[in-house]
Formats: sequence, C-alpha cells, structure tokens
Amino acid sequence: MARDRIVREDYTSSVRRVLIYTLVLNSAVALAKALYGYSTNSIAMTSDGLHSFMDGLSNIIGLIGIWIASHPPDRDHPYGHRKYETLFTTIIGLMIFATCFQILRRVYISFHEDHKTVVTGTSFVIMACTMAVNIFVMKYESKKGKQIGSGFLVADAKHTRSDIIVSLSVIVSLLFTKLGYPYADIVIGFIIAVLIGKIGYDILKSASDVLVDTMCLDNAAIESAVNGIEGVKGCHDIRARGTDNEVFLDFHITVDGNMPIQEAHDIADIVERRIKDEFPSVTDVMVHIEPEPSGQKPS
Repeated sequence: MARDRIVREDYTSSVRRVLIYTLVLNSAVALAKALYGYSTNSIAMTSDGLHSFMDGLSNIIGLIGIWIASHPPDRDHPYGHRKYETLFTTIIGLMIFATCFQILRRVYISFHEDHKTVVTGTSFVIMACTMAVNIFVMKYESKKGKQIGSGFLVADAKHTRSDIIVSLSVIVSLLFTKLGYPYADIVIGFIIAVLIGKIGYDILKSASDVLVDTMCLDNAAIESAVNGIEGVKGCHDIRARGTDNEVFLDFHITVDGNMPIQEAHDIADIVERRIKDEFPSVTDVMVHIEPEPSGQKPS
C-alpha cells in the first residue's frame, strides 16, 4: 500500500510539473497572437490566439483533475479516482468545440461585413516565434505523457499539435492577404475551425472509450499467457477496462476438478504474476477459478 501511494505521488508530481511548464509557455504564446491579431483585425491570427488560450485553460483544468485523480482508493471509490483525469480530458474536448464555434461565428460575421486585415512584418515574426514554442511544448508534453502514462497529457499534446497546424494556416493566410486576397483570412479561419473540431472529436472519442469501459487489452494475448501455465486447462470470460497505464483485468480459468483448493489458489497466484509481468499496464487482476467440466479433455 505504501508503495502504491509513493507511485501515485510520483505520478501526480510529474504530471503537475509538466502542466505548470506548459501553462507558462501557452499563456505567453496566446497573449502575443491574440493581442496582435486583434490590433491588425486578423481573424486567423486572433482565432489562433484564442485557441492557445484554450491550451492554457486546459492546463489549469488538468492541474485540478490530476489533483483529484491522485487521491488513493477509499470506501466509496475502491478502484481509485483515476477516471477523474479522463473526465477532465473530456472537458478539454468540449472546450475545443466551444473554440471552434467562436471561430465560426466570427468567420460568419466577417463574411457579411467589410473585412480588412493589416499584415506587417511583425505579424510573420510573431507567428514564427509562437509556432516554434508550440512545437517544443507539443514534443515535450507528448514525450512526458507517454513516459508517465498520462492520458491527459497525451490528449493535451494533441491539442497543442492543433496549434501548430493552425499557425501554419495563419501564416498562409497572411501571405495571401499580403498579395491582395483579403478573403484568404476568412477562408483560413474556417479551415482552422474544421481542424480544431476534428481534434476535439478525437479527444472525446479516446476519453469516452475509457469512461464506458471499452475493452483495452487483446483477448488472444491474455489467453496465450494464461494457457501456457502448468495446471491451467482453459481461460474464458476475459474483461479488461481502464486507461493506458492502469488496467483492471478479470477472467476465469479452469483447473482439474480434483485439485486441492490450496493448489488451485497457488496456480491463480502464478497466473496473476505472469499477467502483471507480461502486461505492465495491468494494476489489478481478479482470477476466478472453476473446476474443469467432467468429460472435457485437457487443452
């Protein structure tokens, strides 16, 4: 129990540290793009800044979610609180859709009004610098998320990746606007909204798979590992749920019906150790022992 508590504390502190670093960077990037985009009447640039603000806000939400998820199992939550992290991940997805709506709204208004965008050399400098920061944040957050096993950080890195795509689109719109195509800013704004919406969908799909307990391990691999253990006659009714780094697994094994209870229990212990050795993401294994049906030949 003490070891589990230490692991949870290490996990929480690692995720918190990553989120604080990215929060500072995202806030600086968002401020630069939003303020200059607003001053030059650039829909694409302002939308990009708004999207970056969502990155910063998602970092704050993540800090709250990780703190709640770090609480150890208790009487009311015997499986722990890790799904709160997934719940907060869905909030990021919904925030992305909200951002998408705001961008589409501004695109619609600008299309029906006289829209003029001022493009300067400073516009390109700001976009280039902020895009470089976004690339660093995305790689850093994605790498740490995979190392730590945090679905939230991986999802947030995808959100940041969308900023890079958006920034490239903004630079293209600035170029075309500079060349005398004023509606390029509106068109790129619409494209940005579509790209953001796609990323929001992907994040919600991934989070919903966890929340509705979608099967997260390969049945054939589980059967192969279990059936290779001496004394096991078969394996069935496999169920697995959880996140990438915290899977709860239960299944049934059949053993010789004449086998002493203690011996059957020892086999179950061996099965549990084998599963945890071959599948590191599995944190809890429930092995149900059943006697081999009479007349059934050993597999």
